[in-house]
Amino acid sequence: MRMVDIIQKKRSGKELTREEIQYFIKGYTGGDIPDYQVSALLMAIYFKGMTSDETAVLTQAMVDSGDTIDLSAIQGHKVDKHSTGGVGDKTTFIVGPLVASVGVPVAKMSGRGLGHTGGTLDKLEAIEGFHIEMTEEQFIENVNTHKLAVAGQTGNLAPADKKLYALRDVTATVDSIPLIAGSIMSKKLASGADSIVLDVKTGSGAFMKTLKDSESLAKEMVSIGNALGRSTIAVISDMNQPLGFEVGNASEVREAVQILQGKKVDDLRELSLVLSAHMTVLAEIFPTFEEAYSELEKNLENGKAFAAFRNFIIAQGGNVEQIDDLSKLPASQYKVEVISKTEGYVAEIDAESIGISAMYLGAGRATKDDEINHAVGITLNKKVGDYVRIGDPLVILHSDTENPENSIRKVQEAYRLSAERVEKPKLIHKIIQ
Repeated sequence: MRMVDIIQKKRSGKELTREEIQYFIKGYTGGDIPDYQVSALLMAIYFKGMTSDETAVLTQAMVDSGDTIDLSAIQGHKVDKHSTGGVGDKTTFIVGPLVASVGVPVAKMSGRGLGHTGGTLDKLEAIEGFHIEMTEEQFIENVNTHKLAVAGQTGNLAPADKKLYALRDVTATVDSIPLIAGSIMSKKLASGADSIVLDVKTGSGAFMKTLKDSESLAKEMVSIGNALGRSTIAVISDMNQPLGFEVGNASEVREAVQILQGKKVDDLRELSLVLSAHMTVLAEIFPTFEEAYSELEKNLENGKAFAAFRNFIIAQGGNVEQIDDLSKLPASQYKVEVISKTEGYVAEIDAESIGISAMYLGAGRATKDDEINHAVGITLNKKVGDYVRIGDPLVILHSDTENPENSIRKVQEAYRLSAERVEKPKLIHKIIQ
């Protein structure tokens, strides 16, 4: 078998065989096939696409390229949730405890943030003492005991994907639906869950900016998951404005805890309940989505979900006093109001610009080596559909700099006002299953 023949075959729009895909993944991961040949194949895939069968085989080959996590020692039907990334997306902190509160085990591998999107691990580390490194035995014990654990991804999980992504990044082949879907699902499948709920974002703050592209990605990932033996469902949710009212690290933990305590009702709460309900239906705890939603909503109100969160934090070394008294979480030196210079209804908030503004404050990373400042962030005072008068604060910047000019400028760029009344955006666009 020769790599040049595989490139030529895909360039002609023909379907690759299982053996051909496995050959190129194994050869590239092992260093036997050079970058320039794989680059040519990636570009051929970018233009000619892949069938659902090809994409499933590609995903499985990437899973097989490294370690897989054996969760068989965890009791019960293990369900995972994955978000394609967004601004203010802290659903894991609500979904995990909610699902755990009805006895469904959540064994989650998460990552760190880069660019305008925040990372789950960075946010959790805003809690003093919380550690994400643990042995496999401790991870499994925590899930069996508390039904919830969150850890960092292992270094050798789907190494083929890591190599391919680095190459895609420098060859303008990142935004290929089969390659994106295979990349995401290879890591999810290697993480060992029985079922997967995907939160596929769409809009200005998402990787996929249009509903059409988001739906294509969602369908591809659901197809992969089901073809490879994992019951999978995708929720396409809106990211045309930040999720919730807080963007940052400690501030996002604070907002999630307030929802777990039953103190807030907003889009973040709604999306968390929707994702949790689908997860528990896949785990066969509830027969219908409606029944699951109703029971989970009760657990937000009766304290069971909050209790599950406290147990999770304690089990991973976190200072639970910061959860019981949110004023003890890290706080910035300054609170800077960004004032509206015009009047009208908020028609648009560019979520990506808000994320970049938070990154300028130090809440995110421009490069993977940047240090995170857990105390800084942004509180949104106005969201789409709200009326704004001249002089009203659009947001509050939590900053360690008295005059964070770059962040102020990005917030001002993010908001667009209209004289006409604007409806609040639809949160859940579609369910793909």
